[in-house]
Amino acid sequence: MNNKLRVTVWNEYRHEPAEPRIAAVYPEGIHTAIADGLKNYGFAVRTATLDQPEHGLSEDVLANTDVLVWWSHIANHEVSDEIVERVQRRVLQGGMGLIVLHSACMAKVFQRLIGTTGDAKWREDANKERLWVVAPGHPIAAGVSEYIELPHEEMYGEHFDIPAPDELIFISWFQGGEVFRSGCCFNRGNGKIFYFRPGHEEHPTYFQPEIQKVLANACQWAAPSPSMHRPIRGNVAALEKIPGSV
Repeated sequence: MNNKLRVTVWNEYRHEPAEPRIAAVYPEGIHTAIADGLKNYGFAVRTATLDQPEHGLSEDVLANTDVLVWWSHIANHEVSDEIVERVQRRVLQGGMGLIVLHSACMAKVFQRLIGTTGDAKWREDANKERLWVVAPGHPIAAGVSEYIELPHEEMYGEHFDIPAPDELIFISWFQGGEVFRSGCCFNRGNGKIFYFRPGHEEHPTYFQPEIQKVLANACQWAAPSPSMHRPIRGNVAALEKIPGSV
């Protein structure tokens, strides 16, 4: 029996084929870089992209996915509502974990699950970022030092239009003085969601070992428990009266 964690890494895959400067950073696509990093942790990883049939997220693929990792940006609006509803249902009812990366905070599936726009201010200045760990005892921060330093990243700043996270793991500081809630946990239905901010397409962020470590930790945290109880809902037959009960 294969007990490996089953992870699907989804990427719209639009920047890389169209822009040589981005292809130079991620020649096989952002999804491949993320998938390769997760494979180093022993996960069973597959990838999917926007232009595949059903966006690569068929019922069968999702039924065999414990955690879905999602990167998107310029094509958020192109994801079909049918697939958004399919992913949402798999999170809420099936307990699939969802890891939302960078500008996917404005992906339709994330907006649907958290109930707000996910919008924020931003600036492409490629300055230094520090991701400060504010929950050092949390499993997602396991093995991470006091902060992660990224030499070049896009700035995201508050206000970030999300509900108050159930748990906040990272806060970013940027050289311009801005701060941002960069590692946010949400519980929705039977599923767990983690939003992680770094990952602008022009920078090799997903090759950085500390970032790969956080993503691996997040997948472990978000994965459904094999013994997870899925409550029965809807119309059910009456229970037989237990002998001796009132």
